[in-house]
Amino acid sequence: MSGLFALFDDVAALVRMSAASVDDVAAATGRASAKAAGVVVDDAAVTPRYVQGIEPKRELSIIWRITKGSLRNKLLFILPVLLVLSVFLPWLLTPILMLGGLYLSYEGAEKVWEKVQERRGVVHAPQDDAADAAADPAEREKAVVSSAVRTDLILSAEIMVIALNEVAAEGIVQRAVILAVVAVFITAVVYGAVGLIVKMDDIGLALAARRSGGVAAFGRGLVKAMPVVLTTLSTVGVVAMLWVGGHILLVGADELGWHGPYGLVHHAEEAVHAATGALGSVLGWLVNTASSALVGLVVGALAVVVMHLVPKRQKAAGH
Repeated sequence: MSGLFALFDDVAALVRMSAASVDDVAAATGRASAKAAGVVVDDAAVTPRYVQGIEPKRELSIIWRITKGSLRNKLLFILPVLLVLSVFLPWLLTPILMLGGLYLSYEGAEKVWEKVQERRGVVHAPQDDAADAAADPAEREKAVVSSAVRTDLILSAEIMVIALNEVAAEGIVQRAVILAVVAVFITAVVYGAVGLIVKMDDIGLALAARRSGGVAAFGRGLVKAMPVVLTTLSTVGVVAMLWVGGHILLVGADELGWHGPYGLVHHAEEAVHAATGALGSVLGWLVNTASSALVGLVVGALAVVVMHLVPKRQKAAGH
């Protein structure tokens, strides 16, 4: 009988340990998710621009495909790589993340360049694959999803690295569990919000058909507002790519020993914070954000020159 009670005691102890472990995982997941909140906002702002111009009935299908691609990015590619690198080659995490920052800066600057060219009335001849995609809706959707998932890979990598840094003191198994939970949770939040945003016009139409005058008026206002909201989000998405890309590059350079650029931004942020009283935190953050976006734009513009203008000039010289 005493052995049976001892067994119950052991089981109870295991249950308490398991409960404590679940609590620890939940707390660490909350901390990691909160640290990554800034990038989550960027991800939510970037994604809606990919479904602009898509047939409305296909929007949720495309977002679902992007969502699945995002989960694959986080769980099948980023998570295992980060865990391995965190154990064996932790010094590689920063350079890899900086390559992602360079790609985001390039993407953002390329969008800015396209807008500048449009304002100047310059029309680019479509590439053959782009023309094929435009002619075939299925191929166009495939290209949209592919582009979105590539961009998501960079944003997801930063989210996961931020989360990893927050739980670096945990054991390898606990780290893996926390990162997996963060990946699923943040993906659901981001793409759930994106799905809601892009379907708000349909919600508005449904409300506008109601008999209640106030509800119908709200629905009509929602329908009118959504094109402006989506256009604004598209612009915010481009700015977000420059901001996140520039911030990754600044922080990465600082961690690798080049302290000047980020030190300058940090000092400017602190100076504004100290000089503006109650609004100091907000204005200081704006200084940091604007500086990061400027760095992203400059570095991205250089990448655009290298990737586009130089090959064109070489081709022209060859003729």
